[in-house]
Amino acid sequence: MSSTALPDFPWDSLAGAKTAASAHPGGAVDLSVGTPVDPVPGHIREALASVSDIPGYPTTHGTPELRESAVSALARRHGVTGIDPAAVLPTIGSKELVAWLPRLLGVGPGETVVIPELAYPTYEVGALLAGASVLRADSLFAIGPQRPSLVWLNSPSNPTGKVLGADHLRKVVEWARERDVVVVSDECYLALGWEGEPVSILHPSVSGGDFTGLLAVHSLSKSANLASYRAGFVTGDPELVSRLLEVRKHAGMIVPRPVQEAITVALADDDFLAVQRERYARRRLTLQKALQDNGFRIDDSEAGLYLWATRGEDSWQTVNWLAERGILVAPGTFYGPRGGEHVRVALTATDERVAAAADRLAG
Repeated sequence: MSSTALPDFPWDSLAGAKTAASAHPGGAVDLSVGTPVDPVPGHIREALASVSDIPGYPTTHGTPELRESAVSALARRHGVTGIDPAAVLPTIGSKELVAWLPRLLGVGPGETVVIPELAYPTYEVGALLAGASVLRADSLFAIGPQRPSLVWLNSPSNPTGKVLGADHLRKVVEWARERDVVVVSDECYLALGWEGEPVSILHPSVSGGDFTGLLAVHSLSKSANLASYRAGFVTGDPELVSRLLEVRKHAGMIVPRPVQEAITVALADDDFLAVQRERYARRRLTLQKALQDNGFRIDDSEAGLYLWATRGEDSWQTVNWLAERGILVAPGTFYGPRGGEHVRVALTATDERVAAAADRLAG
């Protein structure tokens, strides 16, 4: 399809606000994009380097050790059991999978992909790349009588931080199975629950131990600071994963071997995950208080890497108000029409920059 059929890349429109924020005497505090800023742990970097002299092609399916590490991590961290390691497939981060998944699964023109009403923009892009139609819906009632080909869930949500409970997820799964609809759950923030306990779509309380028609997408960008490594994986229905594997073999969608080693080690390290969680929790409390003390209301934001904040005005007005104070955030309109009065405030800044943002709001 032509690139002109895709929406504009939203962050390009922040150029003016970024210029204004950068003009602040203390420089900009960039809370607009969820880019990790903390160090990659030394043992993960060592794992990356340890296989850097392997000259041959890596396997698209990932090493057996990587797949076993993913299965173990999901069981320890999230109570997900019964996954066959063969149904784990490493991905080049999660964004490329989100963008190409509908097409890789054969979704095409005349078909519909359901995405959340407030959603990570790449869900819509993925449907458009496949030539499919997009329906924004947060409830089965809103979908009505039509039968979509694929339904995206995202809990904890980007941008809102909302957590979908097991009962809600189970109802979606039951509805989808009655209609032979694939459900894909973006679980990149699953380990970052603050006021709610996120649950995987593959958890027995949701899936009943049956992964048919279900896929869960995971990323190590947030939990292990591996955004620059492009490290993620997808798992769930063995048949769907097998189909993805075959297509990705043909397309050369392969995670580099050193990154596969880093993923394996990172998934085994719960101690570092706890350290990183504490960093984000501390920054979250600082920003939440600073925003609330200055007239903002925080909605949802039960989990994840963002605060969903509003002053009851147009989101771009809020973006510009904050930019005048040297703070850059993302307008809620990036994520859908319902975001018109909210901004997304990322927790991914250093302690010093977060403290600076709080001081500027207080001043």
